[in-house]
Amino acid sequence: MKKIKGIIDRFEEGFAVVEIEGKTKDYPKGIFPPDAQVGDIVYITGTQVKINREETKKRAKEIDELMNELWED
Repeated sequence: MKKIKGIIDRFEEGFAVVEIEGKTKDYPKGIFPPDAQVGDIVYITGTQVKINREETKKRAKEIDELMNELWED
């Protein structure tokens, strides 16, 4: 079964909206770990979802650095 990499964009009405290669797809919220959060990088295989904490932290750090550069004057 194919492993899909995505980023949780938002949660709404029992669904997790996940961005995958620039497009969004809805998945049942119940297949996500209870501690899943917006911005988490996830790997979805069928009805199994795993959060990649290391990639999520790395991405958050990169975004923070970009924001700091943007507001640096």
